[in-house]
Order: sequence, then C-alpha cells, then structure tokens
Amino acid sequence: MPELRTPVAIVGGGFSGTMVAANLARRGIRSVLIEANGQAGQGAAYSTIEPAHLLNIRANNMGAWADDPGHFARTEGAEPDEFAERRRYGRYLRSILDQAIESGCVQLIENRAVEAKRHVEGWQVRLEGGDSVEAGALVLAIGNQPPAELPFAKLAGAHLIDNPWGKRARSAISEAAASSDDIIIVGTSLTMVDVVLSLDRTDHRGRIVAVSRRGKIPLAAGLHDPAPVQWENLPQLKVREFAKWLRNRSANVDWRSAIDSLRPHSHRIWQTFSNEEKRRFLRNGRPWWDIHRHRIAPQVAARIAQLVSDGRLEIVAGRVATVEAYDGGVDVAIRRRGKAEADSPQRFGYVFNCTGPLGDIGRTAEPLLRHLLDGGLVVPDELSIGLAVDERCRAAPGERLWALGTLTKGRYWEIIAVPDIRHQAAAVAEDIATELGQ
Repeated sequence: MPELRTPVAIVGGGFSGTMVAANLARRGIRSVLIEANGQAGQGAAYSTIEPAHLLNIRANNMGAWADDPGHFARTEGAEPDEFAERRRYGRYLRSILDQAIESGCVQLIENRAVEAKRHVEGWQVRLEGGDSVEAGALVLAIGNQPPAELPFAKLAGAHLIDNPWGKRARSAISEAAASSDDIIIVGTSLTMVDVVLSLDRTDHRGRIVAVSRRGKIPLAAGLHDPAPVQWENLPQLKVREFAKWLRNRSANVDWRSAIDSLRPHSHRIWQTFSNEEKRRFLRNGRPWWDIHRHRIAPQVAARIAQLVSDGRLEIVAGRVATVEAYDGGVDVAIRRRGKAEADSPQRFGYVFNCTGPLGDIGRTAEPLLRHLLDGGLVVPDELSIGLAVDERCRAAPGERLWALGTLTKGRYWEIIAVPDIRHQAAAVAEDIATELGQ
C-alpha cells in the first residue's frame, strides 16, 4: 500500500476510537482508524461472544452519542432498565462504525501502528510491515493494556495466563473445562467475574479460587432513587474527608445513590486532590471505591453468589506465597490475610492474571506508546497511570496530538465508562475540527 494521506489518524478501534471517528464523520471530516486486533468497533470489552457477559450500566444510558444517551436502547429495542449482553452492544458499536465507513469519511486499516513522528504540520504513522499513514492530526485511543507481570510469572511458566482478554485465555478456559482442572485467579475485580462466568458457561466442574489482598468483589447494581448533591456541599481536598462524607451520606440515602451523586463532580473532585492525596486514594481507597462504583448486573451478582454457595468458587483475602510448576499445572500456596503461615499448596491447572489493566504507563509494551514515550513525544502524567493531557485532551508535549479514554486517567480518573467517554470523544472531535479549520 502506498503512503496514505488523511486529515486524521486514529490508533485504536474500541469505543473511544470508534466514536471519535464517528463524530468526525458527522462533521464530514475524513479519518483512518487503525486497529490491530480485529476488534474494530468493539474493542476488548464488547468483542466478547459470551452471553453471560453483561453491561454493568442500564441500556437507557448506554447510547454512544453524547447528545443521545437513549440511542442504544431505542435503536436496539432494549428495555430501558435492562443490563444487555455486551456482545449485543458490540454489534451496536460496529453498526455505528459501518455507517461511518459507508459514508466515505472513515477508512479502516487492520494493522498495528508501531511508530509515529512529526511530519510537516502533522504526523507520519508507520505500520507493521512498513506501510505508513500521513495525517494532519493523530489520536491515541489505545484502551486497556494487559496486566503487569505477576512476581511469580516465570515460576508458573506455561500455566500462567497473563492476558485474560487474549486468545490463549479462551483456549485455556476450554481446556480447563474439558479436564475439570481447578483454576486459581489472581485478582477479584471485574475481570475475575468475566473469567468465572466464562468457565461456568463451559460447564467447568473444577474449583475456582480467586485471591486478592482484600478479597473484595464488585457489588450488585440495583434500583435506587437519585440523591443529587451540589458541589458546594461536598468536602474538599482530602480523601479521608470524602470517605467520611460517603459513610455518613450512605446512612441517610441508599449507598448507591450516595456514590452516584458524585458522578457529575468526579473529574473536578479528582483535580482538586493534590498528587499526595491522589496517591493515597490509589493506595488505600481505590479497592473500596471500585467495588462500590463499578457494580455488576444483579443477575451476574446472583450467579457469582450461587457459585460461592455451591463451593465452586472461593474468594480469598490474601496473597500467593509460593508457586511450583509441574507437567500438568502448578502447585500454589496462599497465605491468607492475617495469617503468619501459608496454607498447604493446592494443585491448579492454570493461573489467570486478573489484577486489572496495566497501572504504570512507563512499563507499557504497546509498540506505538513505547516509541512515543521513548522519543519524548508524549510524557506520563504525574502519577504515571496515563499520559499527560491538557483540558482539551491534547497530549503533552506533542502538537496536533490527542489522547482519550483510559490513557487520560491521570487527569480525569473516572474515564472508563461509556457515559464519560462519549462526551470526551465528541469534545475531541470538535477540537480537531477547530484545529484543522473544518
């Protein structure tokens, strides 16, 4: 393919990248969407084929367009309060992308972007294999990256599944179901829930042990009355003050209402914290916030509870103490929280790393991000959980360079859910149009 020229190049074809492209197409601005994993229009979250994987937000607030939150429920015929299948939502997003492609404004390239450099007034993006794209503007919409390597990764060898969203994980789930091997999962958050549901769907009959430092799992979503709060009535500057405020408010209204009342203010709250307070939250507050804020569909919560009740799933507060591989799997000893000695080793067929997406952008192995960071074309935010961006999501110190979604966690923190990113995608598209004079 000869060098391709386009006004905008977008790297990453999940929700963020798809909706920037779609918003640009609405304005008649052409873009090239570069996606390496065959998941354009869906990304890892919505490319699942598992019917048990459900949205954790009701359908009536999952519209992809910033000006139309009900678009998904209306166009897909979903019940407003339904927690729809994620694969259904993936089809919805793909249809939005297909419409943008059919308009002639979006071209999809299924390849990996590996380098980018400033070129005249824009960017030149090199693809795997040597082809390149020349663009007036570059958008980084690279989503969640695989978890950081576990300390015992080399000891577990081939029996460690270090990317729970990859093809190898799907194969391991099928193999575990066929052999009824016991499975250990490191991490007890949303990704753990997905893996457990996938194992359950295959009629896996072995035991599943999920271990994390605190042994906390996501709580169930439920209907609750709104309890809005004004900015001036919120505590300021200190994480502990917010925690106290939430506890007190939850005594007067449903705890879900108390948590959700902070959503309109979440970005502003985060930005008022000092870096010391942000680090305190990440170190001590985040696990509690995540299980309350990022809730799971009631039917998913019920299934997890049933698996625990049946003895098929055990949630453990503790850590992995020792790991020893053998031909058919691994022997793992767990030291439970508060105990001085580890339990006797148990035998497992696989270890799944479900500790959550990579939390230190400086350790990324994603080729384009690695190239940009090493070349000083982008810099980590002050917490190194994403890239430094300004109030318009322009990545520093680059020119005509934008980032969005999880790459902007350092500035916004709460920027992983559709209701947040759809507004960000629309704003980025508007800023690009202004920059390009279109």
